[in-house]
Amino acid sequence: MDAQEVKSDLVLILDYGSQYTHLITRRIRSLSVYSLCLNGTVPLESIVKQNPKVIILSGGPHSVHTPNAPCFPPGFIEYVESNGIHVLGICYGLQLIVQRLGGKVSVGEKQEYGRMEIEVEKDCGLFGNKKVGDKQVVWMSHGDEAVNLPQGFEVVARSQQGAVAAVENRKRRFYGLQYHPEVTHTPEGMDTLRHFLFDVCGVSAEWKMEDVLEQEIKVIQEKVGLEEHVICALSGGVDSTVAATLVHKAIGDRLHCIFVDNGLLRYKERERVMETFERDLHLPVTCVDATEQFLSQLKGVVDPEVKRKIIGKEFINIFDAFAHDLEQKLGTRPAYLVQGTLYPDVIESCPPPGTESTHSHTIKSHHNVGGLPKNMKLKLIEPLKLLFKDEVRALGRILNVPEAFLKRHPFPGPGLAVRVLGDVTEGNALDVLREVDEIFIQSIKDAGIYDSIWQAFAVFLPIKSVGVQGDRRTHSHVVALRAVTSQDGMTADWYNFEHKFLDDVSRKICNSVRGVNRVVQDITSKPPSTIEWE
Repeated sequence: MDAQEVKSDLVLILDYGSQYTHLITRRIRSLSVYSLCLNGTVPLESIVKQNPKVIILSGGPHSVHTPNAPCFPPGFIEYVESNGIHVLGICYGLQLIVQRLGGKVSVGEKQEYGRMEIEVEKDCGLFGNKKVGDKQVVWMSHGDEAVNLPQGFEVVARSQQGAVAAVENRKRRFYGLQYHPEVTHTPEGMDTLRHFLFDVCGVSAEWKMEDVLEQEIKVIQEKVGLEEHVICALSGGVDSTVAATLVHKAIGDRLHCIFVDNGLLRYKERERVMETFERDLHLPVTCVDATEQFLSQLKGVVDPEVKRKIIGKEFINIFDAFAHDLEQKLGTRPAYLVQGTLYPDVIESCPPPGTESTHSHTIKSHHNVGGLPKNMKLKLIEPLKLLFKDEVRALGRILNVPEAFLKRHPFPGPGLAVRVLGDVTEGNALDVLREVDEIFIQSIKDAGIYDSIWQAFAVFLPIKSVGVQGDRRTHSHVVALRAVTSQDGMTADWYNFEHKFLDDVSRKICNSVRGVNRVVQDITSKPPSTIEWE
């Protein structure tokens, strides 16, 4: 997506490794402003190519004093000043500005982590209508602090411990916040970002999903030749369905969809999904039963990363075979594979192709990102790879994808393989998990809370516990229930069910699913945990 093509000013974020960098992107987009991340050390040409209106330097775990500490490229200062670009440094980004423009950053006498009160010291551009003496609670996370500012800079806010909390040089258009305005723990953070972007920088709020749709259709039509055909891997989830509908709108009947039953689907998922495709979406879909192919490859495998790699490889083998069959039928081999990869998938797996982001550590390989084999014959089309889940849903509404389908909870590409901890082929783990999951999800729907939850599912644990059922001692399986709320899947809080609901579900599972005698609930947020267990 090009900012000019989607008719929007671009706020470019240079990423220095903060766990919150994606939140800056998300918060800015929520203001109808287009935002992208690049590695904070990319060559200057990569920044110039994006033609940003504003640049934000993210936080990060580094110290500006350490050897090889990441920094913006040579010529950056001259570029932003000569082009009138506003720059905001957050946390590490503030310290980088201070140090590189001639100030001094030292190890703080007192480190500041967590909630902290700050006070405005001077009338300034950063805080809008805030007056001298006004206070607010912010989220700090730093050990170093700015002690001497570059010439022309002013301290406009300090923490209750006296540390520099905000600086600015309005004439040179440089601003800095020592805290994180993008997190919810900074209650007035969005007001600060809104004021900075619209009132200080003059950014226009013109980024709309209609423009994204128009641009993506144009990109697909330019990429796919008039005689070329495309395969789309449908999972039954929101992402791949919206991607397929989008590509179908762009190239019509030259799109060929395939739904693979890999033996790792939920209870009656295959029947339900195929009915939806045919009845509501009118997409041409070929269903392939590859249960034996996948499970035979997964037999004995317990490492979650290996599972994901195996599943990614087998999917591609099936897609290649499907492409070969189509070649026999059409007289030409499909050249492209469509996948519903999202921005969070990319961030957690590896750097986005072409976006040069390298600072975030790989959390886990998503089968359609980090799990793809290097010798894959099909070229990828990923029209959603720079969008978050709620943006994909908005795009789906424009494309008239049924609302009930858009509200479905996310389901991982590797399926139940990452919800059966350990060997998925051992015993009847998959069947047990399907039954438990069905009871849990149906109970959530019956309680009228399905749409209040981002994602809910059951997990089969590789342990057994002692129980008493029917006056007999049992030694049976333990299952865990997980439900979270989230806006984009990058961070999440566990859902607080009523005790009666949990009691009813636990009883129903233990009474209905043979081989289960204990139910536990996962009450961990993300971070520190991921949403899925593997």
